[in-house]
Amino acid sequence: MKILLDFLPILLFVAVYKFTTIYVATGVLMVATVVQMGITYAIDQHLTTMHKMTLGMVLGFGALTLVLQDETFIKWKPTVLYVAMALAMCIAMWVMKKNYLKLMLGSQLDLPDAVWMRLNVAWMLYCLFMAAVNGYVAAYYTTDQWINFKIWGYVFPLAFMGGQGWYISRYLGDDTPAADTAESDKPT
Repeated sequence: MKILLDFLPILLFVAVYKFTTIYVATGVLMVATVVQMGITYAIDQHLTTMHKMTLGMVLGFGALTLVLQDETFIKWKPTVLYVAMALAMCIAMWVMKKNYLKLMLGSQLDLPDAVWMRLNVAWMLYCLFMAAVNGYVAAYYTTDQWINFKIWGYVFPLAFMGGQGWYISRYLGDDTPAADTAESDKPT
């Protein structure tokens, strides 16, 4: 159910675009994202930093798109969001000495610190990859082609999350506490 909630705004955006204009679809995306965050807040009693960033960027870039009647803003929003996510994880890890993923998911997953570090780096690289791909498509392809990329481009996050799930699955179900040693990083 939560996955559907995560993808609902973009699915509505694409569906509405197919029958109307990018501007109507952008308005629907903005409203759907506000509703999505409202439901998320009602379920979890809080919004993560990622939720807040996403909401702020959807509303900000969406407003610029509508007010200026320029689709460029909504097309570049994912690129800016991915770069911001990569920078946030990078700054948290190397400047603040904190692992952003572990802060977000540490209460749900008990993984060795070395695994958290690898996951954090993988997410940074993934975000930079997705920023580059979206930026390229937004810059060099038509809006129709960019929308089609938004649909078929979900292969990338699904493949990445599947690979990530496969990678961490070997560390789940182990009753031994996570440690910083290289020995604890080996699968059992």
